Amino acid sequence: MGKESQQTSKKKPSRKRPARSEFVYDKHICYQQSVQNTEHEVQFIHRVYRRLAGRPALRLREDFCGTALLSCDWVEYRKDREAVGVDLDSKVLAWGQKHNVLQLPETSRSRIRLVHGDVRDAAEGLFDVVTAYNYSYFVFKTRAEMRAYFALVHSALAQDGVFFLDAYGGYEAQTPMTEQRAVPLGKEKFTYIWEQALFNPIDNHVVNYIHFRSPDGTLHKRAFTYDWRLWQLVELREILAEVGFARIETYWETEDEEGNPTGTFRKATRAEPDPGWNAYLVASKRS
Repeated sequence: MGKESQQTSKKKPSRKRPARSEFVYDKHICYQQSVQNTEHEVQFIHRVYRRLAGRPALRLREDFCGTALLSCDWVEYRKDREAVGVDLDSKVLAWGQKHNVLQLPETSRSRIRLVHGDVRDAAEGLFDVVTAYNYSYFVFKTRAEMRAYFALVHSALAQDGVFFLDAYGGYEAQTPMTEQRAVPLGKEKFTYIWEQALFNPIDNHVVNYIHFRSPDGTLHKRAFTYDWRLWQLVELREILAEVGFARIETYWETEDEEGNPTGTFRKATRAEPDPGWNAYLVASKRS
């Protein structure tokens, strides 16, 4: 049970896809279907933000937005919501604009703006919520880089703004391994393959890959590559506090009676040393 199985509990198919008579490979569709659960994340943000701020969150910035699926679900949830998605990859932004944003009604897509650029070049305006999901911020490998990014997020949030991040870990996350599972897409099933290729215990450098296998057996190697530092929760919490976040909460995934992850996250201050865990960090500007 490595990181892939951690992802499956939190990240399941977020929306129904149209039935297909024949599978056509598209790595972004496969990623969305096998890794993301943006409907869950929108609901989680809504519930937690309302408790912390005493009002609904309206303006969201999705850092490392990729195909901007979260931003699309965000504006669909309420008619008065806006979203800005930021990503350094112009190709994935173009894909998301065509396949996600433009598939929304005009009243919804008019409230989304996609920005091609570095997340450290803050988008204009203040936001109720900033998200950094799918562990993408692990691309910052030094404490100085992470601190600078967190400080910029802090400055981009409204007075009662909240920063939402996810994280993973456990000793199995440090083990080179490959895991796979079948994922339904319409009438077909493809295979999602998570590979942990490298872990350096001296600096926590990891290299991970996502591969896909089509129903006909064709293997699409290294559809996505992740060159990260595997950050620990205590490190991230300390840096968030250093840059000025007044309240930092950890949400830990619960387990059923058989020890299987449930996909439900509860606020926690203590947790068992799970060999493969998944969690959210929620950092609020005000206490």
